[in-house]
Amino acid sequence: MNVLKSIIAYLFWILIALLGSLAHMYIVLGPKPAPSKSFMKLFDWGYDYAMIFVGSIIWGIISLLYILFNVFYLKKKLRNDLKSIAIRFLVIIIITVVVGTTHYVLEKVIDVI
Repeated sequence: MNVLKSIIAYLFWILIALLGSLAHMYIVLGPKPAPSKSFMKLFDWGYDYAMIFVGSIIWGIISLLYILFNVFYLKKKLRNDLKSIAIRFLVIIIITVVVGTTHYVLEKVIDVI
């Protein structure tokens, strides 16, 4: 029963990480452009592809970092109460900001990605 409870809790936090990665990709890509009407219609899939492909990579990184941080640090320090949920939420937001900033710096500033 404990394993099932842990899996459900991690699924909740992984969904929060998904929302964070999609928000980051929306900030980087901007709003979806208007659909094209001529030959350029072939390239309309680029926005969706970037949103899903790069967003899923960022989502995986955020999820992995959060799970590792939770397993090796937070579980030992926090109890299961409202304060610990707020701290976990803050941790996942901080991880999302760090990963998003790192992605932005590597892509736009250093031009590695």
